[in-house]
Amino acid sequence: MENQENIFQGRRKRRFDFHPSPKLIVFIIVAAIVLVALMTSFFVVDQTENAVVLRCGRYVRTVGPGLQMKLPFGIEENHNVQTQVVQTLTFGYRSTDATGTSLSGSQVREDESLMLTGDLNIVSVEWIVQYYISDPRAWLFSVNEKERTIRDISQSVMNQLVGDLPILSVMTDQRTRIEYDAQELMQEIFDRYEFGIQIVTVKLQNIVPPEGDVQDAFEDVNKAIQDMNRFINEGKEYYNQEIPAAQGEAEKLVLQAQGYAAERVNRATGDAARFTSVLDEYKKSKDITRTRLYIETMEEVLKSGNGSLTLVDKGLDNFLPFADIMGGAK
Repeated sequence: MENQENIFQGRRKRRFDFHPSPKLIVFIIVAAIVLVALMTSFFVVDQTENAVVLRCGRYVRTVGPGLQMKLPFGIEENHNVQTQVVQTLTFGYRSTDATGTSLSGSQVREDESLMLTGDLNIVSVEWIVQYYISDPRAWLFSVNEKERTIRDISQSVMNQLVGDLPILSVMTDQRTRIEYDAQELMQEIFDRYEFGIQIVTVKLQNIVPPEGDVQDAFEDVNKAIQDMNRFINEGKEYYNQEIPAAQGEAEKLVLQAQGYAAERVNRATGDAARFTSVLDEYKKSKDITRTRLYIETMEEVLKSGNGSLTLVDKGLDNFLPFADIMGGAK
């Protein structure tokens, strides 16, 4: 029994009595160092990103998409920044919560939307700002609390522009001007701060007065403006229908009058020419021409009398029935 226990203890002692050689220890340490070096020497940059590389906390370079190298063991570190993605910030409302989850309905933010117009009216303005990162280095190191700063600058610019205009202009015909001026002013401020972003667009969404009697009154004004525009469009349509027709009728009457005038002038010219030719013949032989004209005139008169013509001779006391004489001649 004792021999068996001695044999078992000997085997157990040999099993746990392992002493690795120094070469093996060095090899394991070197392999671990090489593995860590390889793992910390490469990084991947997505197609929509650029990476800013820092060496001991100081900027070294900016690299583009692909598999990139850096010094291992944390000597150099990379910060990937999305530069090809257009980002959107909403003002006056939120469509997502703090975690990025979409909300069932827009959440109004009156602390951002309520503004004072140039004519001392209160209006609720909702808008969006779209931008992309144009300089990753400036984006990372120039400004702290980036989103908060963008929101503050955008609200300041929008309050300035809305405060310079009356409420009706803000709600109707000056929207495009506000959007353009807001984009220009915001970009100027961001460039001054070396923010590293480029504004793509500023787009106004809803512009309404606060809820209550004021909003109801402005809705009535908007309806009146819409009715006015509708009546103006209807008037223009009627104008476009009637005026061309009237112009065509006027041109037709003018052409008819010109034709009638030309006809009368030509007829008068012909009569004058005929009278002139008769006068010339009359001057050549007055007696013959006088007799011919008298006969032609009497012939015309007798033709138009239909056999019932009465001649009057002032030298007689009674009318002479010329028709009876003609009847006797028949």
